[in-house]
Amino acid sequence: MKFVFKAKDKTGNLREGTIEAASNEAALSVLQKNGLFPVSIAEEKEGDSFKKIILKYYDRVTSKELAIFFRQLAILIEARVPIVASITAISEQTVNLYFKKILKEAINDIDDGLALSDALAKHGDVFSTLSINIIKAGETSGNLKKSVEYVADNIEKNNALTSRVRSALMYPAIVLVVFFIIGFIAVSFLIPKLTAIIKELNADVPWYTQIVITVGDFMSMYWWAVAIVILGFFGGILYYIKTEAGKKEWDQIKIRLPIAGVIFRYVYITRFAENLAVLLTGGIPILRALTVVSSVINNTVYEAIILRTAEEVKVGGNMSDVLKRSPLIPPVVSHMIKIGEESGQIDTVLNHVAKFYDQETEMMTKNLSTLIEPVLMVIIGIAVGFMAFAILMPIYNIAGQIK
Repeated sequence: MKFVFKAKDKTGNLREGTIEAASNEAALSVLQKNGLFPVSIAEEKEGDSFKKIILKYYDRVTSKELAIFFRQLAILIEARVPIVASITAISEQTVNLYFKKILKEAINDIDDGLALSDALAKHGDVFSTLSINIIKAGETSGNLKKSVEYVADNIEKNNALTSRVRSALMYPAIVLVVFFIIGFIAVSFLIPKLTAIIKELNADVPWYTQIVITVGDFMSMYWWAVAIVILGFFGGILYYIKTEAGKKEWDQIKIRLPIAGVIFRYVYITRFAENLAVLLTGGIPILRALTVVSSVINNTVYEAIILRTAEEVKVGGNMSDVLKRSPLIPPVVSHMIKIGEESGQIDTVLNHVAKFYDQETEMMTKNLSTLIEPVLMVIIGIAVGFMAFAILMPIYNIAGQIK
């Protein structure tokens, strides 16, 4: 069970938070053992946890907020401000209510004797395993400030990479959605009124015009049913993608898409090389680093490749051997990593790989935006032209016969 408590520490400061215990008495005992003097303690109500869930989705912690948090934390650590005071100062100026609540809980945990990495690890929905492992390595080596800077840099680079791809795909997605909405409205409400003129005259019409008339009549009567089917179809796809099997299938599709598939593959290679380089530079053992990177790569196909690589390293093999056998890893990557393994500078080589594929991704996303715009215009133009030709030509022909 979870209990919400208010207690005072030895200096008289009021502390608030939650604690897990079997009973009220057990929770009281835990607080006293930690040098706290309880003011109030009560079992957490469902409404409290529900409120936290609402805050979580309403005030989702963004990559930008995390980067700012770690950047400010690094500055305060460099200024020799204690960790608790540093996080307290940052939380006071945090606008995000959910993030503020998370930081408050982390402060209480650190006050209770937990290390920074352990306190953050309790909130895996906000802080990634990669960030936590880098901070843990910094605590072990005594260079926490540098580790926190690594985390901030890594979040900013990953966010920039993701934003670049999202921006490139956002424009065509918006254009297509707007086009289909306008097309749906036109076919359901506008075209039936235009084709009514042709039907009243009982004139012979070509097959393509008859198709437009039939579709228009059907849509005018059952547009609501078609809308429900379309929404249900896309809703079902979105739900399926969130399942384990659906995510695996979607990850396979993404990397095999024409044009965009290459971009996705380059993004995953960049993310793999960059994150692994950061972990190795931070002093994380290579086996642990590979396992952590596999969990943050965000693609099950590449996750499986990295885990196979970890298994190879575990038995004394080389990363490059596994990567060389995978068709999804460009040969240049496996060759460069092999050079890094032989020279003992694998983190440096990975940084070069990440930089190269980051530049390739940037160039391809720019080209994608330039290429997709005329293609979309041609597709939309053909669709509009067909509708106009199928409806207006018979009307012109009928008008000519009347004369």
